[in-house]
Amino acid sequence: MDNKMGTPEGFDLSPEILDEIQSNIEEIIKSFPISETNKMDVIKKINFMYTQTKYMSVTDALTGLYNRRHFENTLEREFLRAKRYSNDLSLAVLDVDFFKKINDTYGHLCGDYVLKEIAYMALQTFRKTDIVFRYGGEEIVILLTETPLEKAIIPLERLRKAIEDYPFNYDGNGFKVTVSIGVEGLSSENAEAEDLLQSADKALYAAKECGRNRVLTSSDL
Repeated sequence: MDNKMGTPEGFDLSPEILDEIQSNIEEIIKSFPISETNKMDVIKKINFMYTQTKYMSVTDALTGLYNRRHFENTLEREFLRAKRYSNDLSLAVLDVDFFKKINDTYGHLCGDYVLKEIAYMALQTFRKTDIVFRYGGEEIVILLTETPLEKAIIPLERLRKAIEDYPFNYDGNGFKVTVSIGVEGLSSENAEAEDLLQSADKALYAAKECGRNRVLTSSDL
């Protein structure tokens, strides 16, 4: 699942700033002493470029998943919404097992291939209301909205098994890949959004310590 657009080096504008820039540009163009037809043509072209720019500002160029900054903004919003309306919310952190070994054995381009394949499988596994992010390196974070912990385990285990069974093949080299996953559900113990992430991360660490290739929850610790 290649992202054909890519992301410019150092590109770092928030969606809010982009919205303000786009709105101001439209107002400036409307004040130009040119025909209305020309104005609309310019505005359409700018809106198209704006949509691309906004997409790049929240998207990881390699995997096409949402990026870490968008995750941080989304986590806070979904956490507060779940708290306010007493909704369920689960958060999972996925890490590719022995990812460094894959890079060292087959090269970093193979590592990129693995991440793109896993990202695609993740997008195919979860509902459209769930949100998948590349947190950094070989870590992927999934926000499962309106989903209690016990139900979040079902698609996570399905994804883990799908990755384990998938015939990865790069440049004629076939190999197996597994992932470890830690997951936490919203509870009274999670006073802040960061608490939810930290609990899931601890469960991930425990999954690694227990032999990898498994899904563990905070209650398993």
